[in-house]
Amino acid sequence: MKNELDAKDREILTLLQNNARISNKALAEELGLAPSTALTRVRFLERSGAIRQYRCEIDPRCAGVHLQAMISIRLQYHSAPDVEAFRAYILDLKEVVQVYHLAGANDFLIHVGVRDAEHLRELTMSSLTTRAEVAHLETALVFEHTRRDVLPIPDPM
Repeated sequence: MKNELDAKDREILTLLQNNARISNKALAEELGLAPSTALTRVRFLERSGAIRQYRCEIDPRCAGVHLQAMISIRLQYHSAPDVEAFRAYILDLKEVVQVYHLAGANDFLIHVGVRDAEHLRELTMSSLTTRAEVAHLETALVFEHTRRDVLPIPDPM
């Protein structure tokens, strides 16, 4: 991946984060570039890995997710293979929305979406506490989930 982004690259990334469905023509106008130049730059950012993906955000309730929680997990074992195996395991659980591997008292913070409290209990009891590498878990219910999907793009030093 390209390490140094120029000012136009940063501007493209900011515009696409705010509206990933912006047409190439509108993007080019915003940037003050020819449409072909804008498209070439976007394609380069995609190929280089600076743009990972485009996606659609769904209202959780429409998908049957009526309860969300954050589950903090402390592992019993911290060898690289154990940590990676646990990470791969939790990423394979359909209820998992996001996974954060942390430094500090807990090793993972897992954002989950479930039908209801019984579904959450079943997930924690059968899918998490049964794992040998889990030493401790703590669950916090999410009352409101407001997401800011814009990554700040700092100017280079």
